[in-house]
Amino acid sequence: MMTPHPVVSPDDLADIDLADPRLHAERDLSAVWRHLRGRRELYHQPARGAQPGFWVVTRWEDANAVYRDKEHFTVERGNALNTLLAGGDPAAGTMLAVTDGITHSRIRNLLMGAFSPRMLDDIRARVRQTVDELLTAAIEKGECDFVRDVSGNIPLGAICDLLGVPRSDRQYLLDRTSQAWSSDEADARPEDSWAAKSEILLYFSDLARSRRGSDANDVVTLLANCRIDGEPLSEAEVMANCYGLMIGGDETGRHAITGGMLALIEHPDQWRALKNGEADPAVAGEELLRWTVPSLHGGRAVTADVEIDGQTLRAGDIVSVWIASANFDEEVFGDPDRFRLDRSPNRHLTFAVGTHYCLGHYLARIEIEEMLASLRRRVSHAVQTGPESWIYSSILHGMSSLPLALTAESVDLA
Repeated sequence: MMTPHPVVSPDDLADIDLADPRLHAERDLSAVWRHLRGRRELYHQPARGAQPGFWVVTRWEDANAVYRDKEHFTVERGNALNTLLAGGDPAAGTMLAVTDGITHSRIRNLLMGAFSPRMLDDIRARVRQTVDELLTAAIEKGECDFVRDVSGNIPLGAICDLLGVPRSDRQYLLDRTSQAWSSDEADARPEDSWAAKSEILLYFSDLARSRRGSDANDVVTLLANCRIDGEPLSEAEVMANCYGLMIGGDETGRHAITGGMLALIEHPDQWRALKNGEADPAVAGEELLRWTVPSLHGGRAVTADVEIDGQTLRAGDIVSVWIASANFDEEVFGDPDRFRLDRSPNRHLTFAVGTHYCLGHYLARIEIEEMLASLRRRVSHAVQTGPESWIYSSILHGMSSLPLALTAESVDLA
């Protein structure tokens, strides 16, 4: 069973650093989030040495407002604390996730064309086959590491199919995406993360160069050959947006599937609801996305003075929007600390909201729904056989290892 983390008391708030990956991997912040939501005013974490201070948004209503307010908040200085606190994101103005205004609209509209109903139907069929094969192999092993053997391979296949990445290169990219925004170790060097990011960018630069003039039906080819207002995208724009899709398409689905599997083991009543056909995979998938919080927070910079909950935020201030708190806001979610596969409506902020609503939501939802459907058909029991290992990140929330034993369903359910 899941090993509980020590609970951080709200009394210790002044002593903790919310930007510290160790805090999120090793401690339980639920009491802190509950306390901050109840304050009815924004909390400001003060500067720590050379690290600037930043605002902490914890209530769903405030998070929704910040995400939707294009006049006072921007992503062009970074969309996460690690880049905002370091002084900015080098991909700003070129990568969709850290670009605003007309450039953002043009690139987003271009990429939306890749998510056609026909393309998504094809991806769903391949994901279904992949999930069934992975679960069958995991059952046959007797004991598996669910991350390495199952959940890590599902999103990778889907996003690589969309991008047109050759199968021979996929493990290389999985290894690097796992290092780009998180680490398996508490004392990982920042240089390792930057190296992984650089290697992903260089990979897509080479792949895009090879696709120029091609008529292949994939996103890399689309970006390499498109024109906006008669001008081709720069090499930096092509690299950065392939990178953004790779990270966004891989991480959310992987961590939601892993965390969802653990939640089903921890909540046998919900496992029974899934097995009995009482849980619609589409509805249940939204609860997995809310509960597992694959993205802990989003970041913004203030562009003009604005007031939230009686606090004045000044131009240049750094703001962190904590999805890890907003997804459990008592004013939006009834009984938020209960895992319920039939929760509806489910207004979670896992994919953010507004103009920067994550394009990866299409793939993540397909992956999670197909996993739930395949678990119902193929797995009768799941038992955790060893302690799970949590990744170290202030941005992502998930596991690097989850030892399980899966037992086959005696009759494959329709």
